[in-house]
Amino acid sequence: MSRNLSPATDQRLADQAYSRIVEIILDGLSIGDRLPSESRLAESFGMSRTVVREALVRLAADGITEARRGAGSYVMRRPSLRLGAHMAFDELSATLGTYEVRFALESEAARLAARRRSPEQMAEIESAMADLRKALLSSDPAHDEDWRLHRAIFRATANPAFEKAFEHLHEETMRIMRAGVDIARLREAEPIAAMVREHETVVEAIRAQDADGAALAMRWHLSEGRKRLMP
Repeated sequence: MSRNLSPATDQRLADQAYSRIVEIILDGLSIGDRLPSESRLAESFGMSRTVVREALVRLAADGITEARRGAGSYVMRRPSLRLGAHMAFDELSATLGTYEVRFALESEAARLAARRRSPEQMAEIESAMADLRKALLSSDPAHDEDWRLHRAIFRATANPAFEKAFEHLHEETMRIMRAGVDIARLREAEPIAAMVREHETVVEAIRAQDADGAALAMRWHLSEGRKRLMP
């Protein structure tokens, strides 16, 4: 079906297939359950197997499903229903897809910030960290403080192109930051404490000018943040 459609149309169809598979998971599948086959999903959605396959690849990349050779796809994580308070589920694919970009972009930004940050930029990072810690450990919203800390790290790269690239992800990143804090606060205190520790580990590595450590800490933080959206 999608063979004669434009790439943009195929992309929209894949987004739709992604969200419909998430609905199937939320409507009754548990961790470890097998999804319907690719052909059954394609028939049910009225879409080509190529489109459904793309959606399944992206679901696996986001850690929601796992493809097992010769056995189909299985549920690995269930997105929190609270995500629906922050984004429509048909936007979930695009929003979670920003994580792959952020893994590359923010890890390298942390690496460069550790190498290049000035004393003034380090002071800005530490001030933003203090504001974020205070917001997270209170009942206040924390997404603005979270954004300011990440942006301060980008500024410390001494490369304006990094900050411009991060600004381009503002809408999707802010959705994730809002949802992450909201979902974490519905659970025990540990997820919030973990968020504080992860950010502090990044800041400490930048302070110590440990470039590899900063990159690794940032990637770990982002990886754990994605998991928190799917408890």
